Amino acid sequence: MIWYTVLILATGLERILEMIISTRNAKWSFARGGVEYGRRHFAPMIALHVGFLLACLAEVWIGQRPFIPWLGWPMLVLVFASQALRYWCIAVLGPRWNTRVIVVPGLPLVDRGPYRWFKHPNYVAVVVEGIALPLIYTGWITALTFTVLNAVLLLRFRLPCEDTALASLPPATDHATSVR
Repeated sequence: MIWYTVLILATGLERILEMIISTRNAKWSFARGGVEYGRRHFAPMIALHVGFLLACLAEVWIGQRPFIPWLGWPMLVLVFASQALRYWCIAVLGPRWNTRVIVVPGLPLVDRGPYRWFKHPNYVAVVVEGIALPLIYTGWITALTFTVLNAVLLLRFRLPCEDTALASLPPATDHATSVR
């Protein structure tokens, strides 16, 4: 359980790093006339993700969940794959990547990287991580609860919000500069 706790704490530190990057990128976007959409769901999103990490730890420690190798190791691989996808999104979007929904008018949509195959690849990473991270240590209650809450309370609003915001942008035309 110690290594799992270290993994959860490292994930929490990684989220703090994401917030630093996001804050920097928000300033970049606003300086270029960026417009924010859906601000009302941002605080609940943060609360859900912090609660998720805390629930991962609580279920494992309080529930004395076991590590089952045939489940835990594949779930760990999925966690690392979801992180790789998340950072691929961040790299492709560059200064336009954000945890908030901010679009800079006039900049085209991205159609490269993971955006060639998925409309919202970062949310694919979130969904995979939300299932896999708790299941490393058989935290099925956290996996199920986060997945349902993420779908019902967050993605139900966040995806249409992003779609509306992105619809205001011109289509991608120059692969060298197109970012979403």
